[in-house]
Amino acid sequence: MRKKFSKYGLDLPILPTTTVGSLPKPPKLKKLRKEHLKGELNKQDLRAIEDEATEKWVEIQEDIDLDILVDGEMYRGDMVSFFARNLNGLEIGGLVRSYGNRYYRKPKIIEEIIWDQPVTLDYWKFADSLTDKPVKAIITGPYTMMDWSFDEYYHSRKEACLSFAKVLRNEVESLVDSGAKIIQIDEPAIAVRPGELMDFVDDAINILTRDLDAYFIIHACYGTFNEIYPGILDLDCDNLDLELSNDDFRLADEFDERVHTKDISAGVIDVHTREIEDIKVVKSRIENLLEILDSKKVWIDPDCGLKTRKENEAREKLANMVEATKIMRKELLKS
Repeated sequence: MRKKFSKYGLDLPILPTTTVGSLPKPPKLKKLRKEHLKGELNKQDLRAIEDEATEKWVEIQEDIDLDILVDGEMYRGDMVSFFARNLNGLEIGGLVRSYGNRYYRKPKIIEEIIWDQPVTLDYWKFADSLTDKPVKAIITGPYTMMDWSFDEYYHSRKEACLSFAKVLRNEVESLVDSGAKIIQIDEPAIAVRPGELMDFVDDAINILTRDLDAYFIIHACYGTFNEIYPGILDLDCDNLDLELSNDDFRLADEFDERVHTKDISAGVIDVHTREIEDIKVVKSRIENLLEILDSKKVWIDPDCGLKTRKENEAREKLANMVEATKIMRKELLKS
């Protein structure tokens, strides 16, 4: 896939480092978002604080020396409700647990889903304007949007999923047309019902990515991956971003020769713990992965988004991840 990097003007080192997407929000922003949702704060004032937080995290990522940056998703409450609030045909329901002690407001599909304007584009463009490094654009995928919504309109899960895909294709096109070269599709629900992967998830992803000039990543976390491997390798993307650390790297035991058909973003930092992984620990995880995977096809990142961690925890975890990767690069160049 490194040929694509050259095609899109991406000058990335071996073992590119990035983070998955969400980063910790300042308490002030969380408070103001609640006021905005209650109608007590206008969008412009909220956006100013979101941009301030985004600018800070871009600066932190540059200081850490990540290779591919993210905007940190300062403008999202959660990955599904955010898109649901910005697409026609959905309304926001009550609180539902997604995992652990994390809750989100589950959307309801009440009529045909319609996209009438970009949802993430302005935020991506703002972050991209702050740095010379590539900024990864991130959308929530059609399968997760379908699975984490109540459907009161479409006749089947497949119909709802493909409808989301057709709508989100517009979002992806708007990002590509504006210069986004790396686009991540978040699909944490992809392993919920393994039988649906080849039934219609592959069609949904193909709708999003086909014939577009960008490097596509699918981020998957949670679920029984052994039941969707190797089928997940058939999805129309360049890179699979997989949660490995939280599962003690058991998923890596499933890898065989077929895994080399994709680049792999390897989650070497556990975002679910406050523990700051030592540089040696992270390096050991990378070394173990490179016994299975080709170093030219591996990206390094955390398991998932870091929004549940405190700012100092996220910063230190990422800094140690980058330092471990740099040490590993030097050793690879010597060998």
